[in-house]
Amino acid sequence: MIGGSLALHGHDVAFVARGAHLEALQSSGLELHLPEAIHHLDIPAVVDPAELDLADDDVVVLAMKTQDTEAALELLAASAPPRLAVVCAQNGVENERMALRRFERVYAMSVYLPGVHLEPGVVEGAGSPVLGVLDVGCYPSGIDDTAQRLAAALEASRFRSQADTAIMRFKYAKLRVNTGNALDAACGPAGRGSDLGRRAAAEALAVFAAAAIDVAGRDEVVGRRGDMRTVEIEGRPRAGSSSWQSLARSQGRIEADYLNGEIVLLGRLHGVATPVNETLRRVANQMAAERRAPGSLTVDEVEALVATPASSVAKSNG
Repeated sequence: MIGGSLALHGHDVAFVARGAHLEALQSSGLELHLPEAIHHLDIPAVVDPAELDLADDDVVVLAMKTQDTEAALELLAASAPPRLAVVCAQNGVENERMALRRFERVYAMSVYLPGVHLEPGVVEGAGSPVLGVLDVGCYPSGIDDTAQRLAAALEASRFRSQADTAIMRFKYAKLRVNTGNALDAACGPAGRGSDLGRRAAAEALAVFAAAAIDVAGRDEVVGRRGDMRTVEIEGRPRAGSSSWQSLARSQGRIEADYLNGEIVLLGRLHGVATPVNETLRRVANQMAAERRAPGSLTVDEVEALVATPASSVAKSNG
């Protein structure tokens, strides 16, 4: 979605992909569905970044799920210069730490983007009047010329973007929201708006406070989103969260360890109980491993598993 819109607005873009998505990109290009039009974009796509001959002044945007970041970074580091700019346009807060082990110039991007990817070679952007909010900053803090130039390029490509010296405040705020992804994936839209969803978010705020993590407030987040809204794309039913989409694509893996699992980790480090997030982490991972369809559990079924020993989850869901 990010690369497609940048290319649509005249920026030099190439994709690194794999599997059926790579085959579709190489054979038919990217099919980008936006609220007002469908765009067919012929963008170079490769399986290995070594084919791109990357230089220090290039920018690589990581957009895979966190469970795939380590493998992607290993492949990238094998051929890319160490001062390559690496931008983590991903949910969670672990990707930047992974990247910083291999690359000196790492950037965090806070992503509010109603995008959908369910078919190889096809992505949808349902944001209007902007496609999303993509603020960026140096990791762990600060801004530089690269962050400012990237924000300007995104602003000129139908996104709202600014360089932020304390971008991780917004990534932690997004993490709080993303604690509902597993519930959305397991139970559908009813899950995110449930009391269980509110309790998962409350656990996140509790561990952030215990860990003395500075988090952007709700008013700040709403202010950055401004008038952006999600609209219907004709003929394309609205999908759920990125985790919902992982189950829908039957990938066998899901990012819950780095969303709900991050809250569990912080809770264990700082003595804060996180039973809801631990349950959501376990349930999401099991549904992914079993390739179960999104929305195949009820909120009450998940609620019954909170504080249940892990060994009984399979029996309850079986």
